[in-house]
Amino acid sequence: MFTPGHVHREQKVDKLNRQAFTCDVYYEVREDPQEGPMLHLRMEGEIDGKPFADECELHRDMAFDFMNALTQIAVRNGFQPRFGPVLREHGEYDAMFRDIREKLGLHPGDPVNLDHLPGA
Repeated sequence: MFTPGHVHREQKVDKLNRQAFTCDVYYEVREDPQEGPMLHLRMEGEIDGKPFADECELHRDMAFDFMNALTQIAVRNGFQPRFGPVLREHGEYDAMFRDIREKLGLHPGDPVNLDHLPGA
């Protein structure tokens, strides 16, 4: 379920899903004095009954990669990516991506600072 700044996702174990989880993703733009606008992501919930809470920040030009950041958070906390993505509903992903672009004023073709890539 998507609302601007928040996505709730729940998955129960059944014939298709082999891992149970509930998560809430909260996101907002924060202004860093040195780095400028940053996308702050916070994810909390339960994976296989084990509670977790974790967060990260992405530079404005790297915000398009929010799903990778969320997957890394989930995997660090016990999520098995082989069972599928955290946000399976394409509509939730699209709405979140649209909202993030709007909040950060991002446009197709905006430059990416390669120093912001992981491992750079």
